[in-house]
Amino acid sequence: MPLIESSAAVLILWGLIGYLLGSIPFGLLLTRAMGLGNLRDIGSGNIGATNVLRTGNKKAAALTLVLDGAKGAVAVLLARAMAGEDAAQLAGLMAMLGHCYPVWLRFNGGKGVATFLGIVLALAWPVGIGCCIAWLIGALTSRISSMGALAAASASTFLMVILGAANALVLGVVLTLLIFWRHRANIKRIRAGTEPKIGKTA
Repeated sequence: MPLIESSAAVLILWGLIGYLLGSIPFGLLLTRAMGLGNLRDIGSGNIGATNVLRTGNKKAAALTLVLDGAKGAVAVLLARAMAGEDAAQLAGLMAMLGHCYPVWLRFNGGKGVATFLGIVLALAWPVGIGCCIAWLIGALTSRISSMGALAAASASTFLMVILGAANALVLGVVLTLLIFWRHRANIKRIRAGTEPKIGKTA
């Protein structure tokens, strides 16, 4: 955990900025703009890239993945550049909460995987790359997107310790717990053997 050096007002400001950035529902906006229908009525109804892929439009899914990751990274990098590491970590946390619980969607948002990866890449890029590799291994070996998410989250705190990013460990633990909480229904389906494969309808 970084030293708290910014004032309360600065931290509140960057927390708010992080939340607003994170709450932009790119998946929902892109599918509407591209005439792909209401994402809430497709597949799982989730606003993330995995569900966007269920529209059959790979471009929309890829854009959603990149933009959802970018909003987390931008929140961290802007706060770090303009305030400091304490504000950066708070902005990252709030971006994640904004994605998962956006006020515009009655606090019913996405599961946060892309945003989580963007945040971790911005906090400590070696850790972020390691988490991306863990996601790929988990997803490709199981053909289940949520397995990749759980693998990446599980790897994050371990990687923070061994790759010299221990000052972000508390944030890493919180983000990991949030990923697992948002995937609690997926975990039940994985255990039951009913979790849909990548590209299949939920």
